[in-house]
Amino acid sequence: MQKQYDLTQEGLSKLEAELHQLQTVRRAEVAEKIKRAKETGGTDHNADYEEAKNEQAFVEGHILELEDILKNAVVISHREKASRVEMGSTVSVIDQDDKTLEFTIVGSAEANPLEGTISNQSPVGQALLGKKAGDKVGVKAPGGNLHLRITKVR
Repeated sequence: MQKQYDLTQEGLSKLEAELHQLQTVRRAEVAEKIKRAKETGGTDHNADYEEAKNEQAFVEGHILELEDILKNAVVISHREKASRVEMGSTVSVIDQDDKTLEFTIVGSAEANPLEGTISNQSPVGQALLGKKAGDKVGVKAPGGNLHLRITKVR
């Protein structure tokens, strides 16, 4: 059974662009590195050649991973006027230190906490799903317990 990947339309577009870049640009760059390394030192005991081959394996593996995600992607349809947190919602919260945070709830394939997107499967994402503005949420996270108050859902 194939794994399903929940993606926003924006996330789907980003992954498609990344796949296209890997297939059309990055693959050719790595092939050129391999060719240059072969020309300058052969293939035996050539660190540049080994490095280029490792890079090729990484790029090809990432291409396969992205192809699998895109083949099994389900686009999340978020209702703009949703009053409760759902996939695709952007949620503003205040934490126990009175710090305002904002998260967009997405599938695990496009989650990037540094960019403010968190997975619906993460402890915070799971705790927020189904809640509404004004709700208080406790989260058992790897870094300790969090206490959040939802201020806005959009």
